[in-house]
Amino acid sequence: MKFLRNTLDKIKPHVQKGGKFQKFRSTFDAFETFLYVPDHVTKSGSHIRDGIDLKRAMSVVVIALMPALLFGMWNVGYQHFLAIGQTAGFCELFWYGFLQVLPIIIVSYVVGLGVEFIFAQIRGHEVNEGFLVSGMLIPMIMPVDTPLWMVAVATIFAVIIGKEVFGGTGMNIFNPALLARAFIFFAYPSKISGDFVWVSGLSDSTTKVVDGFSGATPMGLAGQGQFDKIPDFWTMFIGNIPGSIGETSKIAILIGAAILIISGIGSFRIMLSTILGGSAMIYIFNLFAANPYMEISPLVQLSMGGFLFGAVFMATDPVSASQTSTGKIIYGFLIGMIAMLIRVLNPAYPEGMMLAILMMNMFAPLIDYYVVEANIKRRLKRAKLSSIKS
Repeated sequence: MKFLRNTLDKIKPHVQKGGKFQKFRSTFDAFETFLYVPDHVTKSGSHIRDGIDLKRAMSVVVIALMPALLFGMWNVGYQHFLAIGQTAGFCELFWYGFLQVLPIIIVSYVVGLGVEFIFAQIRGHEVNEGFLVSGMLIPMIMPVDTPLWMVAVATIFAVIIGKEVFGGTGMNIFNPALLARAFIFFAYPSKISGDFVWVSGLSDSTTKVVDGFSGATPMGLAGQGQFDKIPDFWTMFIGNIPGSIGETSKIAILIGAAILIISGIGSFRIMLSTILGGSAMIYIFNLFAANPYMEISPLVQLSMGGFLFGAVFMATDPVSASQTSTGKIIYGFLIGMIAMLIRVLNPAYPEGMMLAILMMNMFAPLIDYYVVEANIKRRLKRAKLSSIKS
């Protein structure tokens, strides 16, 4: 490590202002601060001083995503071999899934970071660290058979329209990873819906699929009215079902949630209130029970689709979510309710978590505004009463 530090110190003067390669200062700074804690501090504005910088915080989120990602790789292999009617060992299943998922991750990071580096060089500022997480989230919320060029285009859209036009990391209104998925969903709906995109190899006409295997997700089955074919709760909780790469295993997602909560990186208020909001909406549906979809139990509903993944990793985005303690509770509760409302009452769009989070991203500043105003009025009233008593 000392050799690496000495090498960086020798290169550093050449990329500083006035150096031969000063244009690459942002690129050099990105690599240096990724490897070592920065030796500079904030010089203006009001900031909270802490022992962890943004890169380290993002690294914890990436670590929390690992259980869901690793299970997703295994599940990709499991679903593929199940579809073609063959058996394989654990290593073979994982290796197949690894080879299918890795190119998506590489495309996401190479394209996304490439855009980040270009904007940093043009503007002459530091490379934003937020894409460390977005670059991993984008592949995990995609079907495994999504064409790589679509992943690239969606990533470019998410970085430029979702982040850079607002000023970069910390200034964006919407979650960039969800914008990437929304872009593919509305621009290329056939590539992110249906039964064939969720299992690797099914979209290939030369692949022979065994009788009785459709590749439909639980959400797809519910949308088609095939409620009797929806897997049981424990099957969905474990996660060996078709679906997006990282959303199937609820056990793996809960492990990630524990890491985020214990480390203080993820908001427990948002996670819990989102689940409570979704549960409240489900109980309301259960009371009316106007159709079979409304009769599904809360545990099964919460285990279907990407609801839990969204609650843990997407709704808790510290930039696009509400910032006040009370605001986080309101924000999460409304996400849960709206997600279930869209899921059950909108037959054209079986999964509502993406739209619910993006909608509440837009209203998060408004929620915080009214929470702050309410606190100000409460304190003014308290001060007025104190002055009267004295």
